[in-house]
Amino acid sequence: MTSLPRSRPFAQVDVFSAEPYLGNPVAVVLDGSDLSDEQMARFARWTNLSETTFVLPATTADADYRLRIWTPHGELPFAGHPTLGSARAWLRAGNDPRVAGTLVQECAAGLVRIHAPSSGKDAAALSFEAPPTVRSGDLEDRVLRSMVEGLGITARDVVAHQWVDNGPAWAAVVLGSAEEVLALDPDYAALGEHKVGVVGPAPEGSAHRFEVRAFVPGARGYEDPVTGSLNASLAQWLIRTDRAPREYVARQGTCLGRRGLVQISSRGEDVLVGGTCTVCVSGSVLL
Repeated sequence: MTSLPRSRPFAQVDVFSAEPYLGNPVAVVLDGSDLSDEQMARFARWTNLSETTFVLPATTADADYRLRIWTPHGELPFAGHPTLGSARAWLRAGNDPRVAGTLVQECAAGLVRIHAPSSGKDAAALSFEAPPTVRSGDLEDRVLRSMVEGLGITARDVVAHQWVDNGPAWAAVVLGSAEEVLALDPDYAALGEHKVGVVGPAPEGSAHRFEVRAFVPGARGYEDPVTGSLNASLAQWLIRTDRAPREYVARQGTCLGRRGLVQISSRGEDVLVGGTCTVCVSGSVLL
């Protein structure tokens, strides 16, 4: 059943950048109660951002709220920068988690724990515990061939490859350097059907350890500015295989004029993915 439009609290949050408007924005409807799937989908198409989220009451006592995450093309079970941006908007709106310093988000992928500094609702830095991957292992030959062709490289340029799917179906390749990553000019239509993450080590002495890019294929394919879900599963893979230290910084969005910095840390088996989140727009939306 479709509800009649009414005023709902709204925020737009810039994620993974200490300087506003240089990260990745997410639109957050802080009261998604009684909205139909079609209303959510229509609004997500209208915002035309990579993701738009809707905060709902949790269906389990273990969570602080439930989150539905939409792209202009459909719903996702999990996504990283919308998770952090929605948590920042939820805190900024005056909400308190059941356990101080830790929020629990319910989404289609399960429960996601988000760590917030103890300095209060306006603290900018947040981090989420990376959910487990639902698919891992080397890419199949046909998938790798499509990616190599679409990226405009050769198989010899690929240092390693892996499924790093934690919901959005990411596949990843490692190149030999950040310079190679930044030089990519992909043919989106030739990439195949899977989202592609590319990572390469930064030069010695850089403030960040890796350069990351994320490509969504198709006739209207695009590059995502800063991608929490990809960096989460990349970190799990790279740390597990000793290709990365247990703490590092990844940079993303450089070719798009962004300055996204993703902070990776680990606690035992858990990988935490964090960054600065700034509420840039707040008010209400008629929906």
